[in-house]
Amino acid sequence: MSAVGFCGNWIIITCDKKLFAVHTKEARDPFVFDCSTAEKKPKNTKDEKNSDGGSSEETGSDKVLAFAVSPSGKLLALTDDNKRLVLFRCEPSWHYISIRWVVRRCTSLVFTQAEEELLVADKSGDVYVFSVVEPQKEGELKMGHLSMLLALTVALDDKYIITADRDEKIRVSHLRSPYNIQSFCLGHRQFVSALQILSAHPHWLLSGSGDGTLKLWDYESGSELQSLDLRQLDETTSSEADKDKDTTVCRITSSSDGQYVAVQCDSVPILQLFTLTQKGKEKLVPHSRISLPCCPLDVNFDPEGRLWVLMDSSDAPLQIYSLTHSSWECVVHVPELNRVTKAFRPHWETLEASLRTNNRFEQLHKVTFDNVAVYLQRKQQRLEEQHLKRSGGQRAKGNKKVKKETESVTQPFA
Repeated sequence: MSAVGFCGNWIIITCDKKLFAVHTKEARDPFVFDCSTAEKKPKNTKDEKNSDGGSSEETGSDKVLAFAVSPSGKLLALTDDNKRLVLFRCEPSWHYISIRWVVRRCTSLVFTQAEEELLVADKSGDVYVFSVVEPQKEGELKMGHLSMLLALTVALDDKYIITADRDEKIRVSHLRSPYNIQSFCLGHRQFVSALQILSAHPHWLLSGSGDGTLKLWDYESGSELQSLDLRQLDETTSSEADKDKDTTVCRITSSSDGQYVAVQCDSVPILQLFTLTQKGKEKLVPHSRISLPCCPLDVNFDPEGRLWVLMDSSDAPLQIYSLTHSSWECVVHVPELNRVTKAFRPHWETLEASLRTNNRFEQLHKVTFDNVAVYLQRKQQRLEEQHLKRSGGQRAKGNKKVKKETESVTQPFA
């Protein structure tokens, strides 16, 4: 997974098996964590039998699958394909606090607002809770879905845990008693791939899906406030056939003040920017579009409200966009950008290698069939076959009857 994020004044970049952290304000040494050289899982753990169906000797690829930053920006958690869960402290200096082990490969992580717990969602649909206060304590099962979990977030008051799965469901549960379900936010037609709660509107939830829509919810009641088809907003689509192609929202991120929202779609070289307002029926208002020279890998706002874009480009792997005169413009001569790019460029080959993997959403789209049309077609074929058999049988009986009559006439008497 190639991703970009911020932990205080540190910019975080993950690609393949490594995590990079570069300070954007001070000339401090970059921090690099390589999962392939990290502590291996002990063989005498309780999870002797692999939950993913293999033997206990199965090993993953050490690729980073997900990471999360705490609300204060002082903690960071990372999980990889070898089922590690690594907890770091970023300030005053980088060091890892603990390495624990998850039961199954994870898809999403989130800290609670109080930063006492870390919630981990995995591909089997379960959510485990890991203590931050007791960093060596094993995780405990919190709740579960019947489908793969793809996104996870927590309400700003730590009252609710919000989970989204492959079967188009968004579930809002009470964090302390997750068996108590507050609501469901239903309306997407494909898997839900991204969730975001905004600091300026703590009771609103944004969700993105493999159906190409961005929806706004009042998540406590489960009511849909607004829905936007991002394919209709894309002015570059040349035909109706292009608009019917699968479009997946893979990233929703908001500025620290919650005023601006950036939406990234998978394999699309365009970023959609929105603003939110409580006035009027249209609460989610398109603001501008950023056309990029190539498809972005990930996007995120820094603490100053600038939008950083991780690019699939060796010439300019990072770009910064700043709001200038009501439009988002690319800024080049920024000390932070030069410092980060210089520190990151030696590791670009690692990032390029990680880009050779398949699309992570490719296998999630559900294929639908018109069963009625197929049924009627097969029924018509059966009727025609039966008709041909009856016709052939009647002709055969007629031929036998004629043959018998002919034989009886021509046969001589004994």
